[in-house]
Amino acid sequence: MNRGVIKRILKYAAKYKKSLAGAFLFAIISVCLTLLGPVLTGWAIDHIIGVGAVDFASVWQILIGLICSTAGVAVFQWLMSLCINRVSYLTVRDMRAQAYEKINSAPLSYIDSKPHGDIISRIINDIDAVGEGLLQGVTQLFSGIITIVGTLGFMLAINYKIAAVVVLVTPLSLFVAAGIARLSSKMFARQQQVQGEIGGFIEEMIGNQKVAAAYSMEDENEREFKRMNDELYVCGKSAQFASSLANPSTRFVNAIVYAAVGIIGALSAIAGGLTVGQISCFLTYANQYTKPFNEVTGVISQIQTAIAGGARFFELIDSPSAPPDAPDAEPLENVRGEVEFKNVYFSYTPDRPLIRNFNLKVQRGRRIAIVGPTGCGKTTLINLLMRFYDVTSGEIKIDGVPLKKLSTDSVRRSFGMVLQESWLRSGTIRENIAYGRQDASDEEIVAAAKAAYAHSFIMALPDGYDTLISGDGGSLSQGQTQLLCIARVMLSNPPMLILDEATSNIDTLTEQRVQLAFNKMLEGRTSFVVAHRLSTIKEADVILVMRDGNIIEQGRHAELLEKNGFYAELYKSQFAG
Repeated sequence: MNRGVIKRILKYAAKYKKSLAGAFLFAIISVCLTLLGPVLTGWAIDHIIGVGAVDFASVWQILIGLICSTAGVAVFQWLMSLCINRVSYLTVRDMRAQAYEKINSAPLSYIDSKPHGDIISRIINDIDAVGEGLLQGVTQLFSGIITIVGTLGFMLAINYKIAAVVVLVTPLSLFVAAGIARLSSKMFARQQQVQGEIGGFIEEMIGNQKVAAAYSMEDENEREFKRMNDELYVCGKSAQFASSLANPSTRFVNAIVYAAVGIIGALSAIAGGLTVGQISCFLTYANQYTKPFNEVTGVISQIQTAIAGGARFFELIDSPSAPPDAPDAEPLENVRGEVEFKNVYFSYTPDRPLIRNFNLKVQRGRRIAIVGPTGCGKTTLINLLMRFYDVTSGEIKIDGVPLKKLSTDSVRRSFGMVLQESWLRSGTIRENIAYGRQDASDEEIVAAAKAAYAHSFIMALPDGYDTLISGDGGSLSQGQTQLLCIARVMLSNPPMLILDEATSNIDTLTEQRVQLAFNKMLEGRTSFVVAHRLSTIKEADVILVMRDGNIIEQGRHAELLEKNGFYAELYKSQFAG
């Protein structure tokens, strides 16, 4: 077992000391009452001397005590379970909250490099496994330790020689269980990993079902899912089979202990060293002494799954976080909109440089269009400007201050973004438009929707602005979804704008209208427009033509056409004929 993972999980549980202390106290009381039962039973047996020689008065008193102790065991076990449940569920809550916080603070490079379904599986399935294993493990730990100590004490008080036999033979079951645990731990780790892979695959297929159907890939995807599902079956079966060996193996050892106690106890009784009631009591204690070992091995699969899930959770938690703001970082206020790229180098992977010695100075209120072939670095510039990624070398300045000396939140709040891939959250139309300004009034929301030419189709929905939509837009078209994203930016009214194919999914007439609204909004604001359709950037103050991470041409639309260079080639390719 991975002791480091166990220690880290227990640190989360240790925050709830009162509940743990309560569980420990109730476990002590419950075990003490449980251990009282064999003593009372032994006394009752010793009061039944023979036929016609039964001390019924004493037996009835002992029976009442036995009933009370049994009822007490039930009550205090319930209270112990209540405390353990609280610790388990609060621990799971804290772990899941930390995992979500980590996702928000993780660099975009980490999110992009992992299947999203696998990350979701770590936050949901793996943490649930930790909670279930913690619940089982802590319960068995508390009651088991106290039971072992208590029964050992009672057995030593009755007959230390027989107790020594029990103590010497019982550890064999621990060695057996430990060996099986080492054997199955890798299998459980692989099981959790495959489960995460299946989660990632399903998330991809559900999100892109139309594409799969368009290429008639349903059968191929089904075969791939079957392969992964079969692997999960094999891993799960192997892990469960290995862990299932532990319980019968330890029970076999414990049965030997029980038999040894019975034989030695009988011989002692014949020699007059024990009474029949004491033998009965001793046998019960021997059974209870070995019971915790059986219970731990019985839940070993849940514990192993919890450890494997915990390892995957900590792998997520231990991943690098986005670089924190510098201690002297200042908020970006009273934004003028002057942007400068100075000797910027950047690559997503060290062996594949993308942007090399990039220089650009943007004056206040200028509209900068960025064009070029796919993969030339257009969107990468936006990622660097928003500090989704940090430059490899060089620096980016806003209003003369390097990005690394500004707080990241204030920089991102200074930009409004409309991307080609529209994103909405589950909620009402009103909540989606006001996502960046939750204090906006209804009048402001409606005004933003009208400016984005979204008001008419919103009012045609069943509940207007209070219509609930899902995260993917539900029944809304891609164009309508993009109009809502445009309305969201117009409502936030940022000092600078980034438009990455912002009207790509909108019909021509609506695009012309939205473009007019954008032109009005862009007046006096610095803006960066990534465009593939060159007809949308004719009015840009400067057009940057990029290729292989470098600016190869720049100028206004008419100037670039007159040069008859690469931009002119791109423009003619779109409007040939």
